[in-house]
Amino acid sequence: MLPFTSEQFRSVFVDYNNSIWPVQIAAYLLGGAALALLLRKTREGDRVIAGILAMMWLWTGVGYHGLSFSSINKAAYIFAGLFVLQGCYLFYSGVYRGQMRFGVRQDLPTVIGGSFVAYAAIVYPMIGVAIGHAYPEMPMFGVTPCPVTIFTFGLLLLTVRPVPRWLFVIPFVWSLIGGSAAILLQVPQDWLLLVSGAITVPLVVLRDRQTIEDRDPRKNRAAN
Repeated sequence: MLPFTSEQFRSVFVDYNNSIWPVQIAAYLLGGAALALLLRKTREGDRVIAGILAMMWLWTGVGYHGLSFSSINKAAYIFAGLFVLQGCYLFYSGVYRGQMRFGVRQDLPTVIGGSFVAYAAIVYPMIGVAIGHAYPEMPMFGVTPCPVTIFTFGLLLLTVRPVPRWLFVIPFVWSLIGGSAAILLQVPQDWLLLVSGAITVPLVVLRDRQTIEDRDPRKNRAAN
């Protein structure tokens, strides 16, 4: 049983959204910049995209979990630590070490990745409005856990080289924790979150395995 009611849960979003305005607009601008850099490759574009993801996780960990959600659920401090850890790892692997390469390919992961991105930024808030939970009562893109997680899975599917597997652990865990809101708190837009990790991880593993096999010179020689 949850230590708070659905009314208390929604009131957290009201207070949080009002207190951080207009950061929500900045989050959309950063999300748009990430997509623009993904489609129009630049020398440092991949690092910038990874940095944007890192900022979203760090902000959500500290601002939402640590300072807002913790007012009704002390477990939020644990969630805050996980989100900060994920943000730091995104910065380390994607910005510092440059281990993430984003791009568009003609394959199923790209289609699903693009769909996840569109869902997180556009469809997710539209569902909230449709069920009567309009702003500021709704989780907003880029600054709250569930849209951030779906957006992250979308961008991880839009990579063209294998990425560190540890980048998937915390988003996958949160997809189960946060996705439970679809059932326990009647947040239908989180149904996709609940299954997003189970969709993303196998797709990325299979895609990366195929990428490695395609680049294996021994395989190429055997084919010739």
